[in-house]
Amino acid sequence: MKHVVLDPSVLAKDLENGIQLLGMTVSSEQQALLIEYLLMLVKWNKAFNLTSIRDPHQMVVRHLLDSLVIAPWIENEREDERFLDVGTGAGIPGLPLSILFPNKHFTLLDSNGKKTRFLIQVKTELKRDNVEVAKSRIESFSPLEKLDTIFCRAFSSLPNFVNGVAHLMSENTQLIAMKGVIPEEELEQLPASVKVENIIPLEVPYLDEERHLIILQQDMTNISEGV
Repeated sequence: MKHVVLDPSVLAKDLENGIQLLGMTVSSEQQALLIEYLLMLVKWNKAFNLTSIRDPHQMVVRHLLDSLVIAPWIENEREDERFLDVGTGAGIPGLPLSILFPNKHFTLLDSNGKKTRFLIQVKTELKRDNVEVAKSRIESFSPLEKLDTIFCRAFSSLPNFVNGVAHLMSENTQLIAMKGVIPEEELEQLPASVKVENIIPLEVPYLDEERHLIILQQDMTNISEGV
């Protein structure tokens, strides 16, 4: 079998083109960090099976661009916001977003030791001071600081997500779930303690699959009434 040489410049061009299609502004330094992260993922994945995606060009689409697409719902004027990425796996979407928003704090949570060791290495090599890696199950996780937004991409169902993070939520905590098709049945099974704020269709460059962002908030009316 012919050995294929991985060309970082080609991956960088794929990323640059995708970012342009998203209509985003990402500095050349940030794009270089994203590619450096991707190259580390390719290397570690061979030994530790961190992701089922093996093709680096597909990683650009399914890991980087699929993370960056939610940036408009992360971006605002606040610099001290705290985000929790539940079941982050290889760091998706929290790690790419931490590169985009260096003034916001991201905790990457996963119970898999191989994945958290990889993320600690990425944090060290990429000098991500705004990233914390936590090895824990969500039920046992207890952060020192209040969380502004909790998001997930590869977690199980919406009800399981909501129930799993219930102990971490305050009145203003926002939940963001990245989904493919709209999970109608899961939405119907959500507890009364949360309400759906918005369901946003997303378009990921070069990906011919449905993507939706589901934004949830605590329903204080039902909570106060003891529902």
